[in-house]
Formats: sequence, C-alpha cells, structure tokens
Amino acid sequence: MITLTVSLQVLPGHLGPFVEAIRTNAERSFTDEPGCLSFDVSQDLADDHHFVLHETYTDEAAVDAHRSAPHFKQWRAAVAEHVVPGSQANTLARRLFHHHSPEADR
Repeated sequence: MITLTVSLQVLPGHLGPFVEAIRTNAERSFTDEPGCLSFDVSQDLADDHHFVLHETYTDEAAVDAHRSAPHFKQWRAAVAEHVVPGSQANTLARRLFHHHSPEADR
C-alpha cells in the first residue's frame, strides 16, 4: 500500500470552507478512484491551522489515477483560496506494517 501525506496550513477564518472542500474530495476519491482505500484528515492540536491528510492507495498506479482524476483538479482549485501559499508539502510512503488495536473498535 502507498500512503500520500499532505501537510498544509489553512488561512485564519477559512476552516469551514476548507473542511467542506476536503470532505467533498474524500467522497469523490472513493467513488471515482477504485484504488483509494482510506482518507483521513487530522488537525494539529498545537496549531489549529495545520492539517495533515493521509490517503491510502493500493499501489503506485492508484496514486497516478488519483492525480489524474477530474475531481483532483477541482479540489486543488477549491482549496487554493483557503491554504497559506507555499505551506503544502506532499510525501509518498510505502506501508510496511500496520497493526490494528482491538481498542479502536470500541
């Protein structure tokens, strides 16, 4: 599995529209991208303007399909007005190990 991690800063006062744009993008990822396995968004508790997105895909081909999906360009345009310019950093990582705690299901 491949995880795409996106770290970015949201402009003050733009949280609501940003969250709506990212929620719409996540829904489209599952309907338009068969290789999308999960989409998580976290907000930094020490800095409520810093967000990290984790998208998990089956393989590199699924990540390429993600980048070429029509809704990806729509999402980039939609969030551009809500994100601090130059704050976005993207990384790709291969998952080597995953352990699911039974406590997480409670």
